[in-house]
Amino acid sequence: MAAAARQISVPDRLRDHVLDQEGERGAAWLSRLPARFTEQLTRWDLTLERICEPGGRLSLVGYVRRDDGSPAVLKAGLVTPETAQESAALAHWAGRGAVLLLNSEPAEGLLLLERLYGDIPLLSLAEAKAMLEAVGLLQRLWTPPNAQHPFGSVAERVGEECRRLRERRPLAERLDAQPLVDEALETAAELLASGTERFVLHGDFHHGNVMAADRAPWLAIDPEPLVGERAYDLAWLAQDRSETLAGTPGPQAALRRRLHLLSEAVEVDRDRLRGWTLFRSVEAGLASLAAGDRGRGELHLEFAGWL
Repeated sequence: MAAAARQISVPDRLRDHVLDQEGERGAAWLSRLPARFTEQLTRWDLTLERICEPGGRLSLVGYVRRDDGSPAVLKAGLVTPETAQESAALAHWAGRGAVLLLNSEPAEGLLLLERLYGDIPLLSLAEAKAMLEAVGLLQRLWTPPNAQHPFGSVAERVGEECRRLRERRPLAERLDAQPLVDEALETAAELLASGTERFVLHGDFHHGNVMAADRAPWLAIDPEPLVGERAYDLAWLAQDRSETLAGTPGPQAALRRRLHLLSEAVEVDRDRLRGWTLFRSVEAGLASLAAGDRGRGELHLEFAGWL
């Protein structure tokens, strides 16, 4: 029998992030979340086993059982421009390289998913092995879009990110990083003007968004899908585990080797990969500074500086 709303507590990680990022809109969504989650348990004949802790930053995730006893995951996410087409992407992939979508109410951010091993992310592997597995998975996800696909484009998302970069440029002044911001903006404009590829991309692909599974060794979760060139997607993977690189002797050389290996593995132009990695790292750095996470912001900008 489904758990009562009062028995479902929102994890601190989710509450803090939503309030920080969404303000009053987030507070209103959080206030309805336990009751909405419980209602969906009933609507889909699910029995809640437990809420995942610490869980996601934009979603409440629960391990559930379907009416036939099979395991699944109920995800109740805050709908944002980036996450609005998550269910459409999962339906497009139909389990090829990604978690299988079992049911959904996209407008409400409600997804019923196959259960993966949430406590065994790709992060649990050594970096070299994890990168190899990640590259193989990305190549399964990168597929041509359907004629009537609902996904936004890399150009649209980058246009919005560039707007935010310009607004946040003063944040880089005290770190002497404004030249990096200017280079990132110029690089993005050049890459958009010359890009021709059209693939369905994950949008937020990193080792933490890949989980162990029964149906396949590893499957991707939490897409923020869009259509565009593969180098944009690969760039977010290229900056993964930046803390590890920062702690190694000669991080610049190590990063160059990483970009070379990744570009060779999937036959992506290395200069385009470098450019998108620079842009996405700078954008993430200023986003972190704007959120008050100085340490993370400085690390992203340091990483961009190595490029």
